[in-house]
This record gives sequence, C-alpha cells and structure tokens, in this order.
Amino acid sequence: MDDLYRYTVIIIVIIAIIFVFSIVWSTIKGAPWFPTRMEKVRKMLNLAAIQPGEVVYDLGCGDDRFIITAARKFGTKAVGIEVDFFLFLWCQFLITILRLRKKVIVIYRDFFKKNLSNADVVVCFLWPSTNKRLQEKLVKELKSTARIISNKFLFDDLPLVAEDSEEKIYVYHLR
Repeated sequence: MDDLYRYTVIIIVIIAIIFVFSIVWSTIKGAPWFPTRMEKVRKMLNLAAIQPGEVVYDLGCGDDRFIITAARKFGTKAVGIEVDFFLFLWCQFLITILRLRKKVIVIYRDFFKKNLSNADVVVCFLWPSTNKRLQEKLVKELKSTARIISNKFLFDDLPLVAEDSEEKIYVYHLR
C-alpha cells in the first residue's frame, strides 16, 4: 500500500506542477484564464452587433464560451486562439461533442503570431499591458470595418463606439 500511496502522491504533484505551469504560461502570454459569466458573454456579443456569417476571433479563448455562443446564437464562424495546452484540449473536446466543427475552430498558438486579417470581430479579455501591445497589431491587420470587444480593460488609442460601463464592456471600431 505504501507504493500505491507514493505513486498517487507523485502523480498528483506532477499534475499540480503542470497546472501551475499552464496558468503561469498563459499569464505571461496575455492573461490567465478567468471565465466570463454567460450573461455577460451574450451582452458583449449583442453590444458589438454580431451578424450571421461574420468571423469572430477570441484571443485567448479559454473554455470556448465566446466562440461557441457566437456560432450557436449568432450564426458566425468562430475562431479561438489559445496558448494554454489544457484549455486547447478542452476546447477541442467541447466543439466535437457539440458538433460545431464546421463553425468553430480553435488554434493552439500565441495570438501575437497569428494573422487576424479575416476577423470581423475580435474578442479580448486580456491584461491592460497586453491590450497595449496588441493594439498596434489590430490596427495593422484588421480591416477598417472590424470591431473589437474588450472585457473589463480598455484600449487607450482606439475609437470607442459603444460601452456598458456597469459591466465594463467596450466596443471599438478601427475607422
């Protein structure tokens, strides 16, 4: 029984180390995963006036809730970009069991290294410092009609076109 206990402890410690590394890695790359309430997800997508057929990107898609909602409720094609391998695997599982493979894709990658030029809408729930670094990329790559939805944190130099100050939802256009 001592060996079983020892192996169990070792496995738990290894899983905990991997979990902590995963959180630290995603924090360094943009922001840690922190789920947004589903009510707020719907408010954000409504405030950005998401239309059927648009392409919605979620940078650091976490557990897929924005892109799944965009695809199912708004009829969009949705792309999630996730740097946390475990969240990426979870997303793959979810879009498979929900049978959304034709409408939703998740890419395991650093969103700073992914071209975003075909996005109509970009969803962000990132640190202010990450938004500051990301702003130049968005201006450079997105089409002028694209909208950016930010949860909680502002983009300092983009034109704000809609907001819900109580919920801290901000929508920007590049024009």
